[in-house]
Amino acid sequence: MDVRRSLFLHSDLRRRPYDMLRSMLAQVDPDTPPHGPDGPVAVLERRVAALLGKDEALFFPSGTMTQQVALRIHADRRGRRAFAAHPQCHLEVWEQQGYAVVHGLRFQPVGDRHRLMTRADLTAVAEPLSAVVWELPQRDIGGLLPEWDDLVAQTTAMRERGAAIHLDGARLWEAQTYYQRPFAEIAALFDTVYVSFYKGLQGVGGAALAGDAALVTEARVWRRRLGGDVYDGWPMALSALHGLDTLLPRLPAHREHAMSIAAAINADCVARAFPNPPQTPLFHVHLPVGPDAAARAADALLAADGVELFGRVRSASAPDRCSFEVSVGENAMTLTPDEVVTLIHELLRRAT
Repeated sequence: MDVRRSLFLHSDLRRRPYDMLRSMLAQVDPDTPPHGPDGPVAVLERRVAALLGKDEALFFPSGTMTQQVALRIHADRRGRRAFAAHPQCHLEVWEQQGYAVVHGLRFQPVGDRHRLMTRADLTAVAEPLSAVVWELPQRDIGGLLPEWDDLVAQTTAMRERGAAIHLDGARLWEAQTYYQRPFAEIAALFDTVYVSFYKGLQGVGGAALAGDAALVTEARVWRRRLGGDVYDGWPMALSALHGLDTLLPRLPAHREHAMSIAAAINADCVARAFPNPPQTPLFHVHLPVGPDAAARAADALLAADGVELFGRVRSASAPDRCSFEVSVGENAMTLTPDEVVTLIHELLRRAT
């Protein structure tokens, strides 16, 4: 089915090879070397390190590998195998427990799976921890973020207990639009920071781990061990540099548009957007129909109008309810709030 507009950040609409290759050409001149200190990967690593205020940053082909390496190093340094995070953290929900299968680490879920972690939740953990992971924003509960003072209190308390402080910053670029603080100030709360280049920045792939020089040296060894020392990583680096140049400055506008869409949905009252208002360009829309009916209706809507409302539908505890994620990127900027409300009405009409 031909996608012409989308509310789904990972839509194929902006990932067509021809368009991606053209964006890379905007970042390169004929004399750009593929490797070495002036190659795209090294340039990207220096730029990310400076942006996050860390000693160094190391390029990885995927975020999954990046976070496993960070947590393995923290565990080995402390002689502890358990790390803590939200029950719906990305490491647990989406990565098939690679931390355990590959590295022998153990996950300690903290707090209510439908709410953000609190300081009280964290301090109630009795087991000595190698690390604590904060996902900013917490994608699977609607893109929620802790307030700044709460985040500072949580990270301080766990550092005092000897745990490493790690940021799953796959969407740090978007989270910054809420905190309104420099990236380096946010990153300073954490010992290690993972950032993604293929979500809000819409790159081909790739991620980076930022931290102190000694840790990055260790991470470089683990990257080689896990097969992530890609010789020709420059295509991913070029697309990441393009995203930093062109999309990073646009993320505040994406958040404003997300807030407008959510406000229109909630004013209409047929569906419900959460959180209200969104804290980042990401939020969830809750529908009064079951997931199978919603998926069929969305496919029909895409076939009829070329509009992709979501990539996947999420079930709910009630069988006649479901939800989907809205992640506003350049695709979604072409859809007005009123158009989105109209599309939801049409989706529900087709679903019932």
